[in-house]
Amino acid sequence: MNLFNRKVTPAQLQILVWVFVYLINFLSLLPMDGLGQAVVYTLMSAFFYSIIIYGNISFLYPRLYEKGKVTAYVLAVTVLLILLGVSRSYLSVTVYNRYFATKPEAFSLGNILYMTSAGVAIFILSFVFRIAIAYFRLKQQAEQMLEQKSLAELNLLKSQVQPHFLFNTLNNIYYEAFREAPRTALLIGRLSDIMRYFVDESPKEKVALTTEIQFLENYMALEKIRIRHGVRTAFHKEFEGEPFIPPMLLMTFVENIFKHGIDRSGTDNSVNLFLVQRDGYLLFRTENPLQETPAAPSKEGFGLKNLERRLALLYGDRFELDTARKGSFFHAFLKIPLV
Repeated sequence: MNLFNRKVTPAQLQILVWVFVYLINFLSLLPMDGLGQAVVYTLMSAFFYSIIIYGNISFLYPRLYEKGKVTAYVLAVTVLLILLGVSRSYLSVTVYNRYFATKPEAFSLGNILYMTSAGVAIFILSFVFRIAIAYFRLKQQAEQMLEQKSLAELNLLKSQVQPHFLFNTLNNIYYEAFREAPRTALLIGRLSDIMRYFVDESPKEKVALTTEIQFLENYMALEKIRIRHGVRTAFHKEFEGEPFIPPMLLMTFVENIFKHGIDRSGTDNSVNLFLVQRDGYLLFRTENPLQETPAAPSKEGFGLKNLERRLALLYGDRFELDTARKGSFFHAFLKIPLV
């Protein structure tokens, strides 16, 4: 595998850089000093280089310069470079005289100045090192974000494939059922349309009014099969063109009717819906007979409260929502702007 195509961590990158620096120093010293001396002096140089580089980028720069303490930073760097120059010069002369010299070398000011000036050069290079590390980390974060985005897109595609696989299966069942039980096939088709609406339309900000109407009619058709004596439904529609509204906005009214306004054993269930476009507004009204014994009265209206909060977020105060019992009927009314 190509080394440059592998994912290298910042720590691994730094190790590679230090190996490269060590080899360059070692190969430059080897012809003059021999193997043993080249190894020792290269290790010593790398040690002092690391103190200057990491002392600056990991300690002095972030704790002093980045916090606005410029004078303290300059003084600290100066002291660090002088101390390291003296220490490196003394250690180099001591090691040389003890292990490698045929004639002892004196510890001199010139040697100290040379080591200190070399430290200044390494100090300047430490900023390049810091920028390189920061760039590499930023690049790595960008790659991770791209991977996460790719994974999210893959999961999205998978989430889309699964429902559509189910739709295809339902269509196959529909065609099979149509030969034996056309009514059952029709209900399967309506169920498929409802599920497709949830997947394809409900995530949108707005959907065509005709799409919302079709969804309501499919929902009522499926709910009616659970009612023993059936439900009479009338849906009056009066609008022009193709208005758009937020999805699932009218569903709460119809759902509440079948949850709380239908007597499943009764013989006189009816649902009347009126949908009218007028003066830039959409008016939706529902009407159903009240049951003698309401089902789950404590839960009634919970969906309407959620709907009211959603309407407030969508339209502010530019909507009307009202529910009321009038005689033996329950009425719900909604008025929303179409622009």
